[in-house]
Amino acid sequence: MTTPLQEAPAPHTAPPAHRADRILICDELSPEALEVFAAHGLRPEVCTGLKEAELIARVHDADALVVRSATKVTRAILDAAPRLKVVGRAGVGVDNVDVDAATARGVVVMNAPAGNTTTTAELAISLMLALARNVSRGDRAVRAGEWKLRGKLLGSEISGKTLGVVGLGRIGRVVATRGLGLAMKVVAYDPYLSGQRSPLEGVELLALDELLARADFVSLHVPYSDETRNLLSRERLFAMKPGARLINCARGGLVDEVALAEALAAGRLKGAALDVFESEPPPKEHPLLTREDVILTPHLGASSEEAQRNVALEIAQQVSEFLLEGVARNAVNLPATSSATLKELAPWVLLAEKLGSTLAQLCDSPIRTLEVSLSGEIARKDTSHVKLAVLVGALRKGCDTPLNFVNAPRLAQERGLALHERPDEESHFLHSLVKARAVSRDGEVHVVGGSVFGRDPRIVRIDEHYLDLVPEGPLLVTTHVDQPGVVGLLGTALGAAKINIRRLELGPASRAKDGLARGFLALYDQPSAQVLETLAKLEPLRSVRLIQL
Repeated sequence: MTTPLQEAPAPHTAPPAHRADRILICDELSPEALEVFAAHGLRPEVCTGLKEAELIARVHDADALVVRSATKVTRAILDAAPRLKVVGRAGVGVDNVDVDAATARGVVVMNAPAGNTTTTAELAISLMLALARNVSRGDRAVRAGEWKLRGKLLGSEISGKTLGVVGLGRIGRVVATRGLGLAMKVVAYDPYLSGQRSPLEGVELLALDELLARADFVSLHVPYSDETRNLLSRERLFAMKPGARLINCARGGLVDEVALAEALAAGRLKGAALDVFESEPPPKEHPLLTREDVILTPHLGASSEEAQRNVALEIAQQVSEFLLEGVARNAVNLPATSSATLKELAPWVLLAEKLGSTLAQLCDSPIRTLEVSLSGEIARKDTSHVKLAVLVGALRKGCDTPLNFVNAPRLAQERGLALHERPDEESHFLHSLVKARAVSRDGEVHVVGGSVFGRDPRIVRIDEHYLDLVPEGPLLVTTHVDQPGVVGLLGTALGAAKINIRRLELGPASRAKDGLARGFLALYDQPSAQVLETLAKLEPLRSVRLIQL
């Protein structure tokens, strides 16, 4: 079994590539992206337009998939790709990727959120302006030979009107800024900013229902999820300000489209512009297709030359970095941490995984509660990956599936293992310390701690005993009567088996709750079951446990 943490200069979620990784490009991508892959020594293969069954036949030895919105990465495709490490989406939304299935398999899913930010925001502004001045209706009239319709196509100025931005992520913030530049009053709703100050000067944060009641134009910029499905329900659509106009360039399914048609027909709303739909393309009987007060575009949010080039280069660079260095930028199923931070934390992540693994091997029954405490300098950094590494190490024992930062939380939930972060209230002399405490199903409690000196991880505590151990290789842990000659007996027995001791640490009986001393013997070679049995029979010994570090 491989994990991301075995021999890495930075915390990996995939083994380092060997310059032969196979990348399937499933949708149209800028040729410059292929050059990025080639420059990194990777093997991009273009196979666009494949149906699910055809792609399943091609993915058995693929290391990465790169898609846009056309290809759907289903559970069946993921199950057919045992080598798959990453799915790269050249764009923002990942609703065409089964993220849950990918997470369960330990496959990183990453997107390219920055590349089409400006393009999508500008489309929303364009549609708002077109709605305000009836541009599309005027265009159709002229093409039909009509001209004297200026009275019927009376528009509205946007200056001084209120723009309501739902979602202040990357795109929403650009839309809000453009709205301010057009002399509009801008209000916004974002559930993640509730109760906080607005991140944009001149933009007022409101509750969603208050925004809908005040805004002349409402522009949606939230992701699609169970929480946002039909965010603008029939009730909310009919509660909007009379005469308001709605723009959706985000995701289909955010708006109850049938109810939107009803609100327009009832004169409650003055117009709408949709670039995305719940079902794409919309069916011929869709109620919005026949309405003159609606602008419909075919998912053009990212369709600009600049955006397509930007997202292609962005995802190509990210996938290459992940395969070659293990750094996952913009991963939707991993904590967001910069590559610089990951490299700085690399020895701490390695140490944390060893601490978790040590706890799992000290416990005779499965761990049910895992508490992680960080103190000193390390506690002031972004330590999400450090805590995940403890979890990965703790889950490895008895795990028969590939395990990494992506699927460890899900596996922990399935196993009933709860991970908590606790403040470390104990005093110590180290500049930084990671401590982990495990409680097993049968009530065993074990504590381990570690620190990093320079770039070298060390285990400095196992239960009540303070040590200085390099976390690698076999570690023999003994409990024995605290009497002279025990070390000699152990050395003689191991010597007879031609096993050399690399380092020896002793824990006095006075520190142990059971009144027995501890021996911690770091070995060069792996002792056999027969050797362990021989050691266990030595008179002063009460137990012998082998831990693989």
